[in-house]
Amino acid sequence: MTPYVADPVYLNGQFKPLAEAGISPLDRGFLYGDGVYEVIPVYSRRAFRIDEHLKRLQATLDGIQLANPLSASDWKDVVLRLIDEAPWEDQSIYLQVTRGADDKRDHAFPPPSVAPTAFAFSSPLVTTPADIRAKGVSAITVPDLRWSRCDLKVISLLANVLARQQAVEQGCAEALLIRDGFMKEGAASNIFIVKDGVLCAPPKTHLMLPGITYDVILELAKFHGQPVKIAEIEETELRAADEVWMTSSTKEILAITTLDGHPVGTGKPGPLAGQMWQWYQDFKNTVMRKG
Repeated sequence: MTPYVADPVYLNGQFKPLAEAGISPLDRGFLYGDGVYEVIPVYSRRAFRIDEHLKRLQATLDGIQLANPLSASDWKDVVLRLIDEAPWEDQSIYLQVTRGADDKRDHAFPPPSVAPTAFAFSSPLVTTPADIRAKGVSAITVPDLRWSRCDLKVISLLANVLARQQAVEQGCAEALLIRDGFMKEGAASNIFIVKDGVLCAPPKTHLMLPGITYDVILELAKFHGQPVKIAEIEETELRAADEVWMTSSTKEILAITTLDGHPVGTGKPGPLAGQMWQWYQDFKNTVMRKG
């Protein structure tokens, strides 16, 4: 066990200490990044929208032609045991499936006799501290150099890693990805903007990973009568926005107050960011923490 990964972890049908878990160096996840992953937030030891997360896992597996090694029911059993045995009330459950380990390195799929590798573990779910949320964070924009199936939650994330590292090296929290003049998402988050009181979100396409938190925010906006526009966001619209947010299960709603060294809006978190954060907290306490 480490401060970030609880014992036991799950690996190929067994629960064992992290220190005892190992895979072959010929595993295709290691050699090619040939696999998928999913992250499920847990509040008060209750997995949030586990069915939706497992559905997204299955969609990604289908997208890369990889058989799911576990049924939805079996995945739920794995998740529930990891939750029960971890020390934290709020957790993040990580699931990963790779195409397994053949006896050689070959780009073509291995024979059906090669079993997928299934791995899962629990980490603490840590959200943004109040002092950071109160002042917002800085971000940069970078060209979106990823492949064309960004809607698949695959483990080959090197382009995202390099973009995020570029942001970190400039003292920023996130890199916003620009493709053909349009903002798609962050390296590790979805992005919303606000203009003239309207919440704007890019549509779900093959060039964006559909986040569960993204769905929650749009549901809350609809419930509370907040005007919403779902459409491609031009880079010029991004730079002229009154507010820009990054969203994820850990970031929740976090205002970006500086973009490429220039203030967003007033340079402080906007009023709608604060309102949505409060709606999100109310929803978390009344719904998420009850399963």
